[in-house]
Amino acid sequence: MTDVLFYHLTESTLEEALPALVERSLGRGWKVVIQTGSDERRDALDQHLWTFRDDSFIGHGVEHEPHAADQPVLLTSGAANANGAEIRFLVDGARPPDLAGYQRAVFMFDGHDEMQLTLARQDWKAVRAAGHQATYWKQTPDGRWERQG
Repeated sequence: MTDVLFYHLTESTLEEALPALVERSLGRGWKVVIQTGSDERRDALDQHLWTFRDDSFIGHGVEHEPHAADQPVLLTSGAANANGAEIRFLVDGARPPDLAGYQRAVFMFDGHDEMQLTLARQDWKAVRAAGHQATYWKQTPDGRWERQG
């Protein structure tokens, strides 16, 4: 079964929180796929991952570019896993594909966006009904992640 984590953003933006989680995944030797809810959001994250910090960037590709299969991190707005990733991040209300082929799936949702909250609740129920282990993480006031329940 896939280990599924729900990350409830309350103190930071996706752009602030996602790079550190991707870096940790790469540190485990995992390939990463990040699925966005739209092509526009995918393209914005594409730019952000190259410039999110003055002293670092996350090397990555986008699904429609050449050599997608060779990328350590791949951005997509669809269900494909062209780089054979072990971990899938679903952001901005992206609709999940079958998660069975992943070691881990991470749903990240904005706690200030009612639509994302509603979709996260639906996804939680569907993930649990499919038999996956699911954990819920919420940000503390200082922006750290704390497991709930």
